[in-house]
Amino acid sequence: MKHFIVSATIITAVIFAVVYGRKQTPAVTTNGLVYCAPSFDPATIKAENAPVFEGLGNHHYKVTTRSEKAQQYFNQGLTLLYAFNHGEAGRSFKAAIALDSTCAMSWWGLAMVLGPNYNAALNPASLVEINEAVNNAMLFAKNTAPNEKALIAALRLRFPRTATSDLSPYSRAYAASMQKAQAQFPDDIDIAALYADALMNEHPWDLWMKDGTSRPWTPAIVTQLENLLVTAPLHAGANHMYIHAMEASGKPEAALASADRLRDLLPAAGHLVHMPAHIYIRTGDYSKGILTTEAAAVADSNYVVQCKVQGTYPLLYYPHNIHFLAACAYLAGNSKKALEAARSVSAHADSRYLDENVTLQHYYIIPFYVMVQTGKWQEILNLPEPAKTQLYPRAIWHYARGMAYTALDKINEAQNELASLKVIGKNEQLNEQLIWETNTAGQIVQIATSILTGELAADAGNFDLAEKSLRHAIGIEDGLMYQEPPDWFFSARHTLGHILLLAKKFPEAQKVYEEDLTKYPENGWALMGLYQSLVGQGKTSDAGAAKTRFDKAWTDADIEINSSRYY
Repeated sequence: MKHFIVSATIITAVIFAVVYGRKQTPAVTTNGLVYCAPSFDPATIKAENAPVFEGLGNHHYKVTTRSEKAQQYFNQGLTLLYAFNHGEAGRSFKAAIALDSTCAMSWWGLAMVLGPNYNAALNPASLVEINEAVNNAMLFAKNTAPNEKALIAALRLRFPRTATSDLSPYSRAYAASMQKAQAQFPDDIDIAALYADALMNEHPWDLWMKDGTSRPWTPAIVTQLENLLVTAPLHAGANHMYIHAMEASGKPEAALASADRLRDLLPAAGHLVHMPAHIYIRTGDYSKGILTTEAAAVADSNYVVQCKVQGTYPLLYYPHNIHFLAACAYLAGNSKKALEAARSVSAHADSRYLDENVTLQHYYIIPFYVMVQTGKWQEILNLPEPAKTQLYPRAIWHYARGMAYTALDKINEAQNELASLKVIGKNEQLNEQLIWETNTAGQIVQIATSILTGELAADAGNFDLAEKSLRHAIGIEDGLMYQEPPDWFFSARHTLGHILLLAKKFPEAQKVYEEDLTKYPENGWALMGLYQSLVGQGKTSDAGAAKTRFDKAWTDADIEINSSRYY
């Protein structure tokens, strides 16, 4: 997905103390560490609270230090940096500094994790500590090896001294310096990985056009990572970044090998266990996506519980794995697992912060979407009404109720829900509320409004209006910024295709389903619709092939369908 670029404003609106409550630093056996880039309050990163984790592999990057334990913490911090758990990495680097304050590379690591990354912008409040760390890294660099000096020299260029709204000159200068470092040390796999990271951070989440063609700067990033993976196929950072580099491309399958490697590489890094699902959902390997997200959810649950993690991580990041599970399960036809996961996501949306954070609101209403897609009509009608202050949940609540009433042939009630949905949809605040800093709640509400309008028109036999409404919904859906799982849950093409079949527009329906299968390969919902569209055209042989594909896709399903949508 385009996961998100987390703004400091959103994070500080929901973050509270990050507490570990540990007096010692025992080894922690945990299967979970991270979702993308948890932000953190630098003041809460305490060296004495840094555990030593098991299950993070044995990656080693030799640094100049007089303490063997400091080297161990540095290795762990670097691994956690590659895993995008910057808060936990910061604790490891601070623990290394506490053991050896003259270790320049521990100061380097601290500055790195306090700075911007692929998912998070620079928090200006961190600049004082960042510059202190950079100064100390430079101060102690004189006694380090040449490769360490090169990394620290590049680090010096990465950050402004004072807050600025434009970091691009610093990002460019840092990347250029890392390019020189790689040229100087061509066999250093970590310098190569960090150079790739620098290139990606020049253009975070802007590597591909919507049609899957690359941006001008993307081939250099892809080549850098592919070359590194030839040399170091088990490098966690390289595999992680390559998945991010390829997930929105026209050929996500290129990262399948990285996905398969990464799911078992570091079993204690929950985010890395989860990351393969970003490729599996793009390649139609939904069963693998289910398995990896289940394992990641267990890993992160262990981490949160055992390490008593509070704040941003359990609020926003840990539920992402479960959200992904709901998406993969739905696409595989496993309605029970999809709904269980959706309810778990919703349960993690802390009610204390719902009013102020639309991403939490999005998590809260994932069950609404799954219930619509799996026909849980009475359960929908039993859902409590969201607070009036929560425009987005209220809108989707009306949408779900409208869909339920339509399916139950209570058209007057459905029309009333549509009217209420349209009233909320006119509120301009929805267009200012961002889900993970990508798409607006207003866009999602527009899709919901168009789909419900189309369903009611089709019920009345007005297929022209129904098709027009659904094509409008698809236009908005296709215009959404890349996100996995997608912010609209799930494809409006499933509904349009069904309506086209009702209108006996079989060739048009076939085209819609084929388009959907390019977005979500081998999903059974579209395959069933494709089969029906081919039967309607008398294309017996092609229909048989589509049915065979459907049967394979529906192997682990727990519901029977005879349409591209359940309702």
